[in-house]
Amino acid sequence: MVRDQHGVHATIANGENAAGGFGLTAQTADEMFADGVDFITSGNHIYDKRDFKNYLESSDRVIRPANYPPSAPGRGFGYFEADGVTVGVLNLMGRTFMPPVDDPFRAADEAVGQIRERTNVVILDMHAEATSEKVGIARYLDGRVSAIYGTHTHVQTADEHILPGGTAYISDVGMTGPSEGVIGMEQTAVLDRFTVGIADRFSVQKTGPKQFCAAVVSIDRETGRATDIKRIFQRNLA
Repeated sequence: MVRDQHGVHATIANGENAAGGFGLTAQTADEMFADGVDFITSGNHIYDKRDFKNYLESSDRVIRPANYPPSAPGRGFGYFEADGVTVGVLNLMGRTFMPPVDDPFRAADEAVGQIRERTNVVILDMHAEATSEKVGIARYLDGRVSAIYGTHTHVQTADEHILPGGTAYISDVGMTGPSEGVIGMEQTAVLDRFTVGIADRFSVQKTGPKQFCAAVVSIDRETGRATDIKRIFQRNLA
């Protein structure tokens, strides 16, 4: 198990596509927790399953992007305990090539300030399309959060590093799921959309090898500064 192999104390996963490729359900979230995930972040697909709104409102371990309008169901940040340390988790969504949301930079200022009143260990899932926007938020928050991992593109990047202020960063942590098809989806409908403009419904690729993508970050529990970040990409899984 990867958690045991790398001595991981806490696991955070983006689960917005966990329910058959679109959205999240209560059953899928509970299965993720049962498999060792401690906290779940999300993104622009979090409301795809309409009956999940009640779960979002009641759960203290699943969050949606904090820069959704305040009236949106759920909350944008939360906390959990790991090895005697309070971990604060924040979720933001970018605005470039994404659905319209509030300013993530302003939302970050407000949320990080509140989280750091309780703990110095702060993890951010920046769910965004544009790498420049992810790098921008990382530079903006360097030294104020412990780690920033990007999500949304489904493709892991090779730019993991520690910023000058002590924030660990990777532009996209990558996708866990089927390796064949097109970023997790069966290729026929995707290629039809590209080649002839037919917008047929996408389906998850159900055959072939799987992949597991992650990043392991070491954080000083007192200062909240990251000391190391390591990429994990396991291919050809059964």
